[in-house]
Amino acid sequence: MAMTTEEWIEELKEISVLELSERIKALEEAFGVTAAAPVAVAAPGAGGGDGGGGGEEEASSEVTVTLESAGDKKIQVIKVVRSITGLGLKEAKALVDEAPNAVKENVAPEEAEQIKAQLEEAGGEVSVG
Repeated sequence: MAMTTEEWIEELKEISVLELSERIKALEEAFGVTAAAPVAVAAPGAGGGDGGGGGEEEASSEVTVTLESAGDKKIQVIKVVRSITGLGLKEAKALVDEAPNAVKENVAPEEAEQIKAQLEEAGGEVSVG
């Protein structure tokens, strides 16, 4: 007998957080997926400004926030990157360790300035472009 979605959700509400975490990991392995929010990260040397081809850039409406360096307070920067991107600890640490990296792409300039302020407050060096 198949379980309805509602029944499945009710069952999940009754289990421990640890057991839920184990089930999520099992699902990720079984289906080859991840529960982390997707984030586009630019490859080194990709993107940029001069003569990149690929159409017109909407510089005034969409920008990329790039972490240039974590500075002296890497742990605080990782925490901020996680909160901004929704990445897991491992992915956020890799993004920070491999700086310079795009933290968020195609965001409004106002949002980019907020992200930049958060990262700089945590101790990171950030560029918006």
